[in-house]
Amino acid sequence: MTIQRLNPLEAFAAIKTNPFAVLVDVRDPLEFQFVGHPFGAINIPWKYAPDWLSNRHFVAQVKDLAPDPATPLFLLCRSGQRSMDAAIALEIAGFSRLTNIEEGFEGPLDSHKHRSTMGGWRFHGLPWQQG
Repeated sequence: MTIQRLNPLEAFAAIKTNPFAVLVDVRDPLEFQFVGHPFGAINIPWKYAPDWLSNRHFVAQVKDLAPDPATPLFLLCRSGQRSMDAAIALEIAGFSRLTNIEEGFEGPLDSHKHRSTMGGWRFHGLPWQQG
């Protein structure tokens, strides 16, 4: 098994063509709500702010959402790192169709320490919402 890595545009196209695909946003609920999230994303936090404590129930919560380990899961966070860590945990738990969305929702920091200027779901103009 390997975790597929797609940029936001590739991931969006893959999700649109697969009616069984599930988009899991692993960011903290405050990030999900106030920074914004892709339309249709399900929020299951990998870690909780402000101390960034791990969600001990993450794998179980994903299993509740997608009981079939062959469900295509697309994972997203702010920049792609937490979602990769979450994908590795799901791979260990037996999930077999995992995709990490590289660049995440906000993308990397630019030279001014701003996000959403060089990459990410929002930068590419993909559908998203706040609240």
